[in-house]
Amino acid sequence: MPSSTSNLPTDEPLGTLEPVVHFDGAMPTGVTVSRQGRIFINFPKWGDDVRFTVAEIKNGLPEPYPDMAFNTTNPDDPSAALVSVQSVVVDPADRLWILDTGSPLFQPTQHGGPKLVCVDLATDTVAQKILFPQEVALPTSYLNDVRFNLRQGSAGMAFITDSSDKGANGIIVVDLATGESWRRLHDHPSTKPEPMQEFLPIVEGRPFVQKQDGKMIPAPSMGSDGIAISADGERLYYCPLGSRRLYSVATAALIDRSRSDAHVAATIVDEGNKGGGSDGLESDAAGCLYATDYEHNAILRRRPAGDWETVVHDPRLLWPDTLSVAADGYLYVTANQLHRQARYHGGQDLRRKPYTLFRTKINAQPVALG
Repeated sequence: MPSSTSNLPTDEPLGTLEPVVHFDGAMPTGVTVSRQGRIFINFPKWGDDVRFTVAEIKNGLPEPYPDMAFNTTNPDDPSAALVSVQSVVVDPADRLWILDTGSPLFQPTQHGGPKLVCVDLATDTVAQKILFPQEVALPTSYLNDVRFNLRQGSAGMAFITDSSDKGANGIIVVDLATGESWRRLHDHPSTKPEPMQEFLPIVEGRPFVQKQDGKMIPAPSMGSDGIAISADGERLYYCPLGSRRLYSVATAALIDRSRSDAHVAATIVDEGNKGGGSDGLESDAAGCLYATDYEHNAILRRRPAGDWETVVHDPRLLWPDTLSVAADGYLYVTANQLHRQARYHGGQDLRRKPYTLFRTKINAQPVALG
């Protein structure tokens, strides 16, 4: 007798995934958690109705942060308030940093739009605002994610990925004391997406491709995207969105302005194939590296010895985007169905609300480079 179809084996989850917050409005990307357990989230302006681009979760709901006024863009002065935020990160000093792309709908940037903003969580007020010169944040730039090493420089250094799909990719370095910034690995091959002959992403069982200039290319055609810093602060890890490869570079080389681009590039290490396409990277204080895997609805972990393992695999992880290791021992992750957007399906929006912030227990602590 044939077996009942209800008893046939199926793909099964691995690990435990706990929903934290559901979102019925705009799709989120970034998430970060303070040492006191405050959760911050952001919503880039990609076409959804975004009433505020940065929020704090209070009583299970997002509220504009630090207030509605700072979330209200001034069209005559893009530096005055937030424009379109891609990432929020709490640093080792427990300050919230907001990375503003200045690029709603991926439009060309104007000076004052792309910026890095520090908010004092003790007072919920803006403490510092760093604007980028147009030769650093290019008109084609899309500032994606940021990591910090407060032990370098007199007040710390920030490292930002430029994941533009319309221009040069690279890493932007910021001196937090002076506000000065500069580009590194500008258009270096390690920061660029791979062609479809080398990288064909498969998401929900289908090739994830799009047409550009009359030819088919991988749909996530953006470059340097995910970013993480090693526990000792000596290496910066990064990966293009359109690739399965992982790279690292010496932070000492990135911050030394006397070094040539060739000297910086000489410190790059090809860390190998991480198995899946990743939109987010993160690290912990024990030297582990975490990578989202949007092709397999999973989060992977690389142990200090270099071996990879699966932390969690779950069909609800529809495009895991940003990761955040929190002091409560959990790894937080947003799942936003990015691949189901109308831009990838002939104008038909296939996303199904809600979007969700999940967490999974990892019994690890954030990197502490204070």
